[in-house]
Amino acid sequence: MRRILSASAAILMICVQMAAQYRRDGVYGGLFDSETVSSFKSHIGYISSDDMEGRKAGSPGEEAVASYVYRTLEDYGVEMLCPVTGDEFGIEVSPGDTLVSRNVYGFVQGYDKALSGKYIVVGARMDNLGTHEMTVDGQKVTQIYSGANGNASGLAMMMELARMVSTNSVAFRRSVIFVAFGASSQTYAGAWYFLNRSFSDSDLIDAMVNLDMVGTGSSGFYVYTSSNTDLNTLVSQLSGELQPILPELRSDEPYPSDHRAFYSKEIPSAYFTTGKYPEHNTPRDVSSIIDYDIMEKELEYVYNYVEALANSDKEISFRNTTELPESVTYDDVVAYYDCDYRPMFLNSTDPGQFLEKWVYQYLKYPREAVEKGIQGTVHVNFIIDKDGKVTDVKVARSVDPLLDEEAVRVVSASPKWRPGRLRGQKVRTSMTIPVEFRLEKKSVRPKFGIR
Repeated sequence: MRRILSASAAILMICVQMAAQYRRDGVYGGLFDSETVSSFKSHIGYISSDDMEGRKAGSPGEEAVASYVYRTLEDYGVEMLCPVTGDEFGIEVSPGDTLVSRNVYGFVQGYDKALSGKYIVVGARMDNLGTHEMTVDGQKVTQIYSGANGNASGLAMMMELARMVSTNSVAFRRSVIFVAFGASSQTYAGAWYFLNRSFSDSDLIDAMVNLDMVGTGSSGFYVYTSSNTDLNTLVSQLSGELQPILPELRSDEPYPSDHRAFYSKEIPSAYFTTGKYPEHNTPRDVSSIIDYDIMEKELEYVYNYVEALANSDKEISFRNTTELPESVTYDDVVAYYDCDYRPMFLNSTDPGQFLEKWVYQYLKYPREAVEKGIQGTVHVNFIIDKDGKVTDVKVARSVDPLLDEEAVRVVSASPKWRPGRLRGQKVRTSMTIPVEFRLEKKSVRPKFGIR
């Protein structure tokens, strides 16, 4: 009998081991996720779960998410400045009826004695629409507005950005404050309360970065600065460096969000978003619509942007203090992102159009570079004249003379563009593009034809 029991136990153990080896949920993609993507999925999965019931402002779901954000930021090394349930405030929704919402915030200390008392604020909306009851075939049905992209995605990015800044705090001259805003859907009440009640040194905030709806990057990645010259210049500068993704600078506001409260305080604000999407403010805004891989690229760009803001020697101005005379003629070169109307290639202002429709169509991978295994991204700078002709092509960041020469050759042969304009006048426009040479891993063949 004991032998039979032992054999049965052994069989049971084998079955348990086999069950552990084979996943029944059919989700194998997660096995290959990066640490950041795994964190994104965990954060968004929790924040947009049915248990949070759409985290309407003042609801138990919003309070639970506030505690989650607090614990996460604290675990990431952020020095918290509020209780674990958040900094509470009340909103009178009707006479005698007040809802209680909350903000969650902490900071990472800058290292520079002269600048550590100045702040960059990174914020993200915490609440969403909650639930809605409707009748279907005589039965009451509760719809949950999960808000995976609006704005669990922004909260997740804010928390992972805090982790990166905390880990690399010795690289940040200014201090960085991270805020999860409550009651954003209620006229940005959380952002207003933070600036006017919670944080007494709002005049020491040099800039604000807002993360709202950043999870559908396959449709585009945008930054809106209310046409702030200094913030636009920073976008232009970063575009000349190697970045995993580049945002399109928008002159129109994609959606209203918490940056408006900072703008009203005359604090320069950059609003990052992936823009409009069909599931916005519907029950279909669930985690399955999120593009986590592109979110990871966006995070790296936003980190670089925040680092540049925190380390800027120049004071970031709310207004452009340099007034241009009305009759000015532009003999100097204007940066691409500073144009009111940017240069267009084949009726598109997206530099990617030039890369796709021209550069990569005619680029030839030098045979010698293939044989030597040389690859990388050459950054090419050029000027688009007032007549649309491409001139002054040169290498801004080199990889190897073989690749540099080919990149310059193709860009120099570009057809004419539609020139950029500033204040109604055609201008010479400077831009930098990344030209990628990549050898395929499996066959050691180039991505493009061999010359």
